[in-house]
Amino acid sequence: MKLGEIKVPQGAVKRRKIVGRGPGSGHGKTSTRGQKGQRSRSGAHIHVEFEGGQMPLIRRVPKRGFTNRFKKVSQVVNLSDLSSFKENSVVTPVELYKEGVIKDEKAAVKILGDGEISKAMTVKAQAFSTSAAEKIAKAGGKTEIIK
Repeated sequence: MKLGEIKVPQGAVKRRKIVGRGPGSGHGKTSTRGQKGQRSRSGAHIHVEFEGGQMPLIRRVPKRGFTNRFKKVSQVVNLSDLSSFKENSVVTPVELYKEGVIKDEKAAVKILGDGEISKAMTVKAQAFSTSAAEKIAKAGGKTEIIK
């Protein structure tokens, strides 16, 4: 069977209803819209959320909570993620991005103390947890907070 030999099943393709072509067509005058009402008018557009004057669902449902527009979101990096770096290396957000540890090199990075670190290295990030800073210092490394 070839692409050109495929036939459409009977009844799959319907002819478009032609309206507004006089009384002899059976769809003249009001063109199947009825006499009056919102949907009978030209240019009528009813929004999806419109419920016919009933109180809309979005207004019936109680609102809870608060979203802080100024919340600072950091990318989290654990100490166990720093094991791929060499001894005495300088770890920056750009280096973390190159290694695939973080997804955005321009967003803020926070180093957390989950895991262990055995190599001495200088870690530069926007924020450090207390346990992470202690473990890096214990391993002989340094922490630098960058803006």
